[in-house]
Amino acid sequence: MSKSSAANRRIILAGANPGLRLFDERGKVTAYASIWMVDWSIRGSGTAVVLWFDGIVRVVSEDVDLAAWLERYFVRSFLEVQGLPWHEPAVERDLVQVSMNLADGLSAKAADIQIEMGGVLDRRLFATDNFQLAEGNHSLSLVIAPVRSATVSIGGASVPGFVQVDGSPDRPGSSAFLTTAEVWQR
Repeated sequence: MSKSSAANRRIILAGANPGLRLFDERGKVTAYASIWMVDWSIRGSGTAVVLWFDGIVRVVSEDVDLAAWLERYFVRSFLEVQGLPWHEPAVERDLVQVSMNLADGLSAKAADIQIEMGGVLDRRLFATDNFQLAEGNHSLSLVIAPVRSATVSIGGASVPGFVQVDGSPDRPGSSAFLTTAEVWQR
């Protein structure tokens, strides 16, 4: 895509979308979570949590229309969920509270779901004009901060699994990450 056509794309969402995958000892995904803090979008603003665990997809937000769009338009296309048995989600109207900063980590609560992420390893810029979603090619730019640890609990019970940390000391990677200054264009 040429710079001029990428520059002509319109913004469809601005905010943050931290996420995580937890794994068992064999490398199988035990849980996936996508936490959304939408400052503005073509579908409104608000917070939402999309959680996959044990073959069940839950979507929680005070704005169920926004949350359903986030799950359908974005999350279903993410590489992190490819191969997971992804069934139609149970969309729940409930308060979602998120506290995040790139120094300390994230704490999120949505219905009976609690998510904690910490141990920031790095902060760097990511940008692409070639992010494939179900609705075609999109531009994405964000600041990403991989983290060392993450936990998910449902109803007070810990979900099994751990974060996979990889990469190099100069460019660490992780299956759990924070984001900010996230802008999606179509």
